Amino acid sequence: MKIVFDECHKAKNLAPSPTAKSSKTGLAVLDLQARLPNARIIYASATGASEPRNMAYMTRLGLWGPGTSFTDFNHFIQAIEQRGVGAMELVAMDMKLRGMYIARQLSFSGVHFSILDVPLTNEYLQAYDRSVQLWIEIKEKILQAFDLADTSNIVRNHVIARYWLSHQRFFKYLCIACKVLKVVELSRQAVQDGKCVVIGLQSTGEAKTLEQLDELGELNDFVSTAKGVIQSFVEKHFPTSIEQPKTMSSLFNLMPHNEDDKIRQNKKRKSTHRRTTRSLSCDTNESSDDSDVECYSSFVQTNKRRATTKHRDQNNNNQLDEIHNSDNENSCESILIEDTYSQQQHTFAEILGQTDTDGGLPIKRIQKKDNSSTVQNYDKRKMTNTEIIEALFNMKADLLNNIEILGKNLPPNTLDELIDQLGGPSQVAEMTGRKGRIVQHADGQIGYESRSEADVPLEILNISERERFMRGEKLIAIISEAASSGISLQADRRCQNTRRRVHVTLELPWSADRAVQQFGRTHRSNQVSAPEYVFVISELAGEKRFASTVAKRLECLGALTHGDRRAAETRDLSRFNIDNKYGKQALENVIRSICNLERAWASFPKIINNEMKFDFVSEARKALIDVGLVSRVNNTQQSIYIPEKDHNNMSRFLNRILGIRVQMQNLLFRFFSDVLNAVIVDARRNGSWDLGILDLGTGEETVSVEKSQVFVLQTVQTNTTPLQVELHQIVVERGLAFSKAVQLKEQSINPDDGFYMSNENRPYCRLPILALSTTSNVNLGNIRKSEQLFRIYRPNTGLQQRYETLESLRKKYEKVLPIQAQAYWDELYHKAATLCIHFIRQGHCPTSSSNHQQTCEVGLRSRRFFVLSGSVLALWSPMERILPEGKIQMIRIKTTPLNNNQSIPLKIVGCIIPKRCLQDLVHLLEESSKNIYFKSA
Repeated sequence: MKIVFDECHKAKNLAPSPTAKSSKTGLAVLDLQARLPNARIIYASATGASEPRNMAYMTRLGLWGPGTSFTDFNHFIQAIEQRGVGAMELVAMDMKLRGMYIARQLSFSGVHFSILDVPLTNEYLQAYDRSVQLWIEIKEKILQAFDLADTSNIVRNHVIARYWLSHQRFFKYLCIACKVLKVVELSRQAVQDGKCVVIGLQSTGEAKTLEQLDELGELNDFVSTAKGVIQSFVEKHFPTSIEQPKTMSSLFNLMPHNEDDKIRQNKKRKSTHRRTTRSLSCDTNESSDDSDVECYSSFVQTNKRRATTKHRDQNNNNQLDEIHNSDNENSCESILIEDTYSQQQHTFAEILGQTDTDGGLPIKRIQKKDNSSTVQNYDKRKMTNTEIIEALFNMKADLLNNIEILGKNLPPNTLDELIDQLGGPSQVAEMTGRKGRIVQHADGQIGYESRSEADVPLEILNISERERFMRGEKLIAIISEAASSGISLQADRRCQNTRRRVHVTLELPWSADRAVQQFGRTHRSNQVSAPEYVFVISELAGEKRFASTVAKRLECLGALTHGDRRAAETRDLSRFNIDNKYGKQALENVIRSICNLERAWASFPKIINNEMKFDFVSEARKALIDVGLVSRVNNTQQSIYIPEKDHNNMSRFLNRILGIRVQMQNLLFRFFSDVLNAVIVDARRNGSWDLGILDLGTGEETVSVEKSQVFVLQTVQTNTTPLQVELHQIVVERGLAFSKAVQLKEQSINPDDGFYMSNENRPYCRLPILALSTTSNVNLGNIRKSEQLFRIYRPNTGLQQRYETLESLRKKYEKVLPIQAQAYWDELYHKAATLCIHFIRQGHCPTSSSNHQQTCEVGLRSRRFFVLSGSVLALWSPMERILPEGKIQMIRIKTTPLNNNQSIPLKIVGCIIPKRCLQDLVHLLEESSKNIYFKSA
């Protein structure tokens, strides 16, 4: 019996996380495999897994469990994630080697990728900035309402989590809305050019439309999804009643004490869950295309567990809790609140005036006060309960009134606006999960209507719309996540509509596998022409967050599915991947330098507004305080600024800066980009830049295999193909002859390119180099000429990993003519064939033995590498004890044909073994093998 799990990526959420339970789909897949132990299992998916945790349901692969290097799945993911993307590449290659994995990819020949930047209009900028101010006002009034209403900490946590979730959703819709007109213009032009258009969305905003319909009974205008988000939050979560104080012991009365109580409570929970689900569907789930509701249900359970901990650890402690700012980040995992008793230095706690006595004087955290604050001061001690409730209702009414005023300038629902601008439902094939839409009829009347048709039920409407598009009856299609899996929209030669597809990505999903699923709708087999992909990105700095997340996941997806993180870079999003170790270093410096805690690695941008200069640092501090990334504390007479916990979390930073005024948002992101460029330049200069799989044999160097030793491993499992690993000794000839150096120089156009000689008085110590500018190839932002990077070539070692700036180049070298450098170049090139650089420059080498036997390889033209390939995963556990901690460096080798006997070059992929670990590794391989032999090179 064979079982094929098609679209198996839908079971990826099997492994539970601290904020989410295992998905029902994942549990069902796991249970089916357990019930049928003798069945052959096939996992089929176009996207596989974007991270190791998503492989939990693939239990039949034999990567973990008895007889493997990993005792269970948790051991597996800990080991792989600790070693980085290189380990993911190793997993994919090991699976392919064992014959259990096939990863086919369509050729991207003919596919055109482009990124379209959308400028922002003045009207949009004004509406955006007014929205920012309104969200700040909502936060201030909610915090004041908490204090007036004596709101419990659990409710505070819940509301603040909802605040940041709604905050992100609101600005996400604003980001999308500014691109609608540009997408409409692009689509119309594509149709005129004889093409057809597919527009990709993720969310439909149906929930907010239905809310307005339920409230008003009928609709006579397009609904603003952004307005619905902010209005829904205030209506449902702004406190308008005084909460009666409850002791922690009373909370425990709600918990079952015996089995009868548990049964009664379970019955009550089921009925309550159904009501809660209906309310959350309007509050959280924007449409069937959004996934944020998936992990929200665990909020109550999380707080129950924390209530127990709080009662045990904080018995009779009436001090206010600190409240953790929560985001809906990559997968809404951080909607849930961390243990509120253990968090320190959080913005909402400051605003509430909590004091800490962490072994020193009390420090009272305060909220920023400025002239723009609209919060009215109340003296709770002089107010009756009736006056407090009246004040709460007045605050809520003021906010709703301000929302109504702002709503007049907020954009309508993106999907409805697109369909209306592109000719209406008769011209646009809509393939989404929503049941109805708002349309404008020929007489100008606007109303809500069901998507179902007289002869086409709603259940198969997407299929019918797809057929109309493929027949050419409709030349524009809009797809959401509901149509992102299993629907073919390519220029199929079997269909009437063979126009070239222009796939416009208006809204990027946070998940890489969702992005790949949607990209794959228009690029499939049997197509007449390859599609054009257009990624529409606004000038809002905060929107880089969505592109960054997808780029990061695409990188991991390429590593896991193809054994190379660059396999997915053809989607043209790699330049947006800032959520990596370099981005975190840059963000750390950005936040701390703005707080005056360390020196900035780049110059602060200048702010000029209405012909007046403002201090960037002070304005940036205010903005970061407003979005909960920085705290201000008063200690004696001086204000001190402290970064919040997880301030270097890239997703949180990019989420929160959406709530900053556009000018400051872009300036802040520009400063971050400048710092990131400085970090990258430094990494390139010191040779620590992570390039992924290292390629040897694809450049000017000559690569050959000196010897290969094969180890056939002993395996516990019977009736399986013997596993084997190979230890290769690779020799790389990396020198650069003078004639080739001259050819490289002749191809350059920068006046500072050329040959240089080191500034040393002793002739035999002068070393020649060739320096070529990289400005056209490396994105360095707005840097000074003296900071331009140069690639360095040496006669003995060829191209160097480290880069030099023009400033450092001029300090250490002087530029010479090629004829002046030739003699020095040729001498060093020939001597380095047998002598290390120490012997060449000093006449002796301190690391060589006394009998002059050459053991030092520094500066030699020939370099030796030891590469382990094959079933490396089978020896992972003992190898971890041998190899140094840190990332695994993968290497891909293509040997150079040296004579007629080796007409076909060899290809080897494996991990580099440091020379100091070689002896221990060989001893391990000998103990673990049942057969050892040498393979001819």
